[in-house]
Amino acid sequence: MDKSDVMEPHLPTLDEMQQWTQVIGRAQQLMLEQAAGTMGQVLPFDPEVVARIQTRFADEGLALWQRFLDAGGLLRDQPEPAPADSPAARKDRRFADPAWTEHPFYDLIRQSYLLVSDYLTKMADAVDGVDPRQKAKLRFATSGMLDAMAPSNFPLMNPTVVQKTIESGGENLVQGLKHMLADLEKGQLSHTDGSKFELGRNVAATPGKVIYETPLYQLIHYAPSTDTVLKTPLIIFPPWINRFYILDLSPEKSFVKWAVDQGISVFLVSWKSADASMKDMIWDDYIVRGQIDAIDTVRDLLKVESVHTIGYCVAGTTLAATLALLAARGQADKVASATFFTAQVDFSQAGDLTLFVDDEQMKMVERLSTGGFLDGRYMAATFNLLRGRDLIWNYVVNNYLLGMDYPPFDLLYWNGDTTNLPARWHKDYLTQLYRDNLLVVPGAISVDGTPLDLKAIKTPAYVQAGKEDHIAPLESVWKLTTNLSGPVRFLLAGSGHIAGVINPPAARKYQYWTSDAVEATLDDFIANARETKGSWWPDWRIWIEEIDAKTVAVKGARVPGKGHLKAIEDAPGRYVKAR
Repeated sequence: MDKSDVMEPHLPTLDEMQQWTQVIGRAQQLMLEQAAGTMGQVLPFDPEVVARIQTRFADEGLALWQRFLDAGGLLRDQPEPAPADSPAARKDRRFADPAWTEHPFYDLIRQSYLLVSDYLTKMADAVDGVDPRQKAKLRFATSGMLDAMAPSNFPLMNPTVVQKTIESGGENLVQGLKHMLADLEKGQLSHTDGSKFELGRNVAATPGKVIYETPLYQLIHYAPSTDTVLKTPLIIFPPWINRFYILDLSPEKSFVKWAVDQGISVFLVSWKSADASMKDMIWDDYIVRGQIDAIDTVRDLLKVESVHTIGYCVAGTTLAATLALLAARGQADKVASATFFTAQVDFSQAGDLTLFVDDEQMKMVERLSTGGFLDGRYMAATFNLLRGRDLIWNYVVNNYLLGMDYPPFDLLYWNGDTTNLPARWHKDYLTQLYRDNLLVVPGAISVDGTPLDLKAIKTPAYVQAGKEDHIAPLESVWKLTTNLSGPVRFLLAGSGHIAGVINPPAARKYQYWTSDAVEATLDDFIANARETKGSWWPDWRIWIEEIDAKTVAVKGARVPGKGHLKAIEDAPGRYVKAR
């Protein structure tokens, strides 16, 4: 972009420079006062640490202005880059447009913002001698504030937006306004064009039948694509905080389709989106009248002794509780294996989600839970906040300021397809597990009157974690391996909570790490693990077959609707379509 094509700002006056200095100082003071008020105490700092941070910030700020003025200010022709060790030299995707570095005004804005961000972040980190959770809140709030005040979010400060506005005569802003008003009407930020997707056609399209239904879930039996299948069937329990088809996106990404093509009899639970009829449902329902009921239903249908199971995220946490209950009842042999996708049972290191479980947050959840259920848009907003830069501000810029059309992306369509949660159980989940961490305390939680003890679980387990998972952090998922007493295979997948799981072999993306030895700690695993390129799904398939390689012909009840449970409707069923 040529400088002459960009709206020329004026050189900041001394008064304007002083004003911005005051704004930065006031922002810092407000953040620290808020944190101090929340904790009811004066924030303790190490004076030497603070002095070093402030001195470096002052030095960096003066050096920035000196570079700017020495090079001729707004009249300079060549950029004056910051030293490599300066925060102002940090690479940032928000400033990818060459104008951010080639145009003196935008270069000054960019470098100033990066210096301020580094300063406020270090000041938040410098708070010492307080409860770690309170310090994490301050860090999270600081990060959120800095993401929101990024110059790229403001039309007159963003050279890409300025240029687009000039070229289109402002049409981008009109189109962006349409997008914003549409989002306000539906009460949710859009990430993709939902009109491009249809359940059962290009997402959630793997052939199958709904063969069983309760007020809590529908059971889908997928049609086999091979002549023989493993004798032991697979039941998949997706999280009820999202729609199940994260595991059945477009055919080339579908874990369900891939598993079917691998010669596995696949069943999947499609949870009902909560309504007023579910206001009294608690964890016992999802364990006993959900997972155990589905296990018994499939065992009876196929006349098998046991089933393989998969639990994703919160459904994996619930699967651990299910296994503990079955063990306590002497029925552990109903489950041949348990696979956990990014699941947690010990929430002592559960990441930023623990910041949303204090008393004030719980009161807000209660206020939002009208009719006995929580609107799924609240949970969607919470997860978006965890990655505000990518899932909020990126779309504000692209779709509101630049007026860009939404890309058709099945994963983002799923991400915006919210589901409601039973208010009573959602609150119990947040308080008993995330806040009080009771599941790992033997006997602290009871289901149907039976105390749970995870150490009683001897079922073979496959525990998968994501290296960059911000919802179920690697350190937290690892703790599951130390709370089970049976054989465990731990696998670390590249990427995060979604892409780390949904990584089909044909995509040839990412990598995974495994260790044939039983490692005592996560550090030991990382030090000794072997890296393999590509998808980890084939590794899981080998593990499943090592447990039981027996196969049977596809006939009778192995065909959806041909056993004593007749087809109710075609997959994906109406529960997943309910809004």
